[in-house]
Amino acid sequence: MLKNLDPLLSADVLHALSAMGHGDELVICDANFPADSVARATVTGKLLRLDGVDAARAIRAVLSVMPLDTFVDDPALRMEVVGEPDTVPAVQREAQAEVNRAEGRDLPFASIERFAFYERARRAYCVIATGEQRGYGCFMFKKGVLLAPDAPQGNRT
Repeated sequence: MLKNLDPLLSADVLHALSAMGHGDELVICDANFPADSVARATVTGKLLRLDGVDAARAIRAVLSVMPLDTFVDDPALRMEVVGEPDTVPAVQREAQAEVNRAEGRDLPFASIERFAFYERARRAYCVIATGEQRGYGCFMFKKGVLLAPDAPQGNRT
């Protein structure tokens, strides 16, 4: 056991999160997503799992240790509902609440079309599969940086 770490985060997931660099992306996906085949094309080349939890709970765990990128407009993406890009299902609203909580502010998801999501996911650092059974519980996050308090913060581009 480790102090102040979400017990949901396994050693494999923590290793991947720690190894990721600024701008690397990770996918948190539902049980319907082709996670294993997509994960084989990622940087890690293997699927990571957080079985038995829904997407929102997995997002809470991951964002408890991973900063989101503040240098891009859309560090959090959600998969669009096919044919209804403006529809935001309950699973995505729950995930949105976790992102806002982790960031301490409203940070709306940008949306990405389903097949574009699959293609971009193949270029991600890693894929984390959850036990989420509802459709469209698929999300992508871009890792940010943690700077020392006295370090220059830089301009957001």
